[in-house]
Amino acid sequence: MKKLLIIAVLFLYGAVSAYAQGELDEQQKVFFRNERSFAVLLHSDGFGFGYREAKRIDYLNKRLLEINFGTLRHPKEYKMTNPYYQGYKSYAFGKLNSVFFLLAGIGHQHEIFQKTDLGGIAIRWFYSGGPVLALYKPIFYLVLYPISLKEAEVKVEKFDVSIHQSSDILSRASFTKGLDEIKAMPGLFGKSGFNFEYSKEDKVIHAIELGVQVNAFPKTIPIMASTDNKAIFFSLFVSYRFGVIVDPLHPERTTLKNLLKRKKV
Repeated sequence: MKKLLIIAVLFLYGAVSAYAQGELDEQQKVFFRNERSFAVLLHSDGFGFGYREAKRIDYLNKRLLEINFGTLRHPKEYKMTNPYYQGYKSYAFGKLNSVFFLLAGIGHQHEIFQKTDLGGIAIRWFYSGGPVLALYKPIFYLVLYPISLKEAEVKVEKFDVSIHQSSDILSRASFTKGLDEIKAMPGLFGKSGFNFEYSKEDKVIHAIELGVQVNAFPKTIPIMASTDNKAIFFSLFVSYRFGVIVDPLHPERTTLKNLLKRKKV
């Protein structure tokens, strides 16, 4: 949570500075502005990646279609290592499942302020919602069982709160262990936030987004071996979004190759 707030403050400070140093924009504008963009996001329950298409409705409004994939974490999930046996992987003591989410949504974007120069920032408000699917995979651990004073046996097991202690666990097992036991739980999501688009190139998108998201499921998702697992995840998020403007009248002029194309001086 603190990291999100720090990133948000730094961005807003930079945005004000950039806006104050604007240059005259002499680029040829794309009038029918559809968008295709990717995002890397950090939220208070984990991290994720996304893809979005924005279709022009009118001059200030767009219809959004998006797909996101990310992780869901428990607030009491902390990494540790066995203090008696060095060189093993870290693990979260008491964690039962690794949880991921996949969502597909539709939404709306409204432009509040437009860029007036090369150093300007366009500010948009957006919201979206739709189905979300939680996928959770059991975690296996390397557990140490003494046989004698000089011998011990290592077993691969799921966490059992009634018998396992932190000193008994060497590390987590391979991530592939348990893939055949993945379970799914459908739910619904909704999110809303602000998009700050600051690219100096008219046909390329660079933006920071800040907002809130709710993922709601019919049952609690067993992330940890505790009684405070959740069915509803309310989180703050910040994301970096990059993409390209697509002109539906001339799509060959604004393709995804612009993502890697630098502006010629």
